[in-house]
Amino acid sequence: MPTEMARKFRNALGCFTTGVCVAAARDAGGEAIGLTINSFASVSLEPPLILWSLDKGSDRMAVFEGASSFAVSVLGEADQALSQRLARKGEGLLEAGEWRAGPTGAPVLAQAIAHFDCDVFARYEGGDHVILLGHVRDFGLQEGDPPLIYFRGRYRELAPAKA
Repeated sequence: MPTEMARKFRNALGCFTTGVCVAAARDAGGEAIGLTINSFASVSLEPPLILWSLDKGSDRMAVFEGASSFAVSVLGEADQALSQRLARKGEGLLEAGEWRAGPTGAPVLAQAIAHFDCDVFARYEGGDHVILLGHVRDFGLQEGDPPLIYFRGRYRELAPAKA
């Protein structure tokens, strides 16, 4: 796709408001590595499946290619700085206190408003991305915390709809 067309396509995709999540896994040395994503989606209730997609050019691609499990943590409004840090190349290392190991061993963010701890169910080619399908082994949520959301290239706050 020509550069101008790709930019317009990206801008059109940005019109879909999304929640902001962090996908995290352990690298070969056991370090907790995270990546900001907004491609998270539910797939199935039985069995419980979720998906997200990863750019094949990501500096964290090898971590997720080698992982047998991963966690997706849904971020709240207070986590914007963490989201921005983990979106940058070379900034994937999760610090002590930011995460705990879920039942699969995957890193779950301590402040997440919801989390899904998964075994890798499947990986699919998807153009310039890999689609990771996770079988949810554990999940949790914190009631009442507002989500961190993203629209047209900016973080936003959720507000009640006008009647």
